[in-house]
Amino acid sequence: MANKGKLVISLDLELNWGVFDVYSTEYYRGNLLGAREIVPILLEKFQSQHIHATWGIVGFLFFSNKQDLLKEIPKVQPQYKDLSISSYEQIKHIGNNELEDPIHFGSGIIEQIQDTPYQEIATHTFSHYYTLAKGQCQAEFQADLEKALEIAERKGISVKTIIFPRNQLNAEYLTESRQFGLIAYRGCENHWLYRIHGEREGLFKRLIRLLDSYVNISGNHVYTTDALQSPFGLVNIPSSKFLRPYSRRLRLLEPLKLRRIMVGMTEAAKEGKVFHLWWHPHNFGARQRESIQQLDILLNHFQLLRERYGMESYSMKELGEMVLNDTKCGVSSGSIYKEA
Repeated sequence: MANKGKLVISLDLELNWGVFDVYSTEYYRGNLLGAREIVPILLEKFQSQHIHATWGIVGFLFFSNKQDLLKEIPKVQPQYKDLSISSYEQIKHIGNNELEDPIHFGSGIIEQIQDTPYQEIATHTFSHYYTLAKGQCQAEFQADLEKALEIAERKGISVKTIIFPRNQLNAEYLTESRQFGLIAYRGCENHWLYRIHGEREGLFKRLIRLLDSYVNISGNHVYTTDALQSPFGLVNIPSSKFLRPYSRRLRLLEPLKLRRIMVGMTEAAKEGKVFHLWWHPHNFGARQRESIQQLDILLNHFQLLRERYGMESYSMKELGEMVLNDTKCGVSSGSIYKEA
C-alpha cells in the first residue's frame, strides 16, 4: 500500500430527523435552517480545495413532499420500546413539502451534493435507525436499510458506505449490511471513552469526551490502512475526531481544539496513516462564520500537509475500495479491535 497519509471527512446530514428526540424544534430550528445554508458553502470549499468527502444522509431527506414519503414507508418498522425516539412517529408532525417544511425534506440539498465532484453519498439509514435501541430487531433494520438503498438507487446513487446514527454499532447488523452490497462503515475510536453500549450515554462519559476535544486524553486515533478490515466483512474506517462547532462560552479553549485536530492530522501525514474527521452540517448552523473560519484553518493545514508530505483526500468509499483491493492482492489486513 502507498505510505501517504490520508484525510477522510464524513458528514452526517439528517436535519431534524437526527435531533427531534433531543431538542425541541423551537429551540434548534435556527441550527437546522442554518444547515441548509452551510451545505453549499461546504461544497464550494471542498470543490475548490479538491476535498473528497462522504455524506451520510437520512433516507427521509430524499423526498420533497410528505405524500411521496408516506408512499415509501416500509411495512416493517422499528418497534422501539420508547416510541418517542421513532422517526415514523415524528412524520405525523411534519409539513407537506420542502418549501413549507425545510427541516424535514432535503431533495434539493442532495441534488447539490450529487452535482459536486468527489462527494460520496452514503446512507445514514432510512429513518435514522437506532440499532441499539430496546425493542428493535434485525428484520426491522433490514427493512429500513433496504428502503434506504432503494430510494438512493432511484436517484442514480449506488450506496457503498453506511454511517450508523449516533454511532450505534450492532455487530449483527454489520454482517447484514455487507449482504446488501455495502463495503465500509464508520466505526468509533478504539477507546473505552467512545464505545457505545446503549441508547443513551452517561453524563460523565460525555463530559470526559468534551474535555478530550481540547486535551489529549484518549490519543490521536490515527490508523494504518492495513488495519481497517473488520471481522464482519466491511471495511471499518473509524473516526479520529468529531469537529465540534465554535463555542462562544468556551472561546478561550477553541485554539486547543484546533491544535488537537491538527496534531492528529500531522501525525497521520508523517506516518502514512489515516485521520478521519466528522461532524453534522447543523453543528455549524448557529455560529456559521466562526465555525467556517475554523474549518478553513483545518483545510489550510491539510493543504500544507499535502504539499509537505503528500497527504491525500479520500472519501470513505474510495478508502474502502482501496483496502479491499489490497486485501485481494494479498496484503495482510488486521483489525484495530483485535485486542480490544
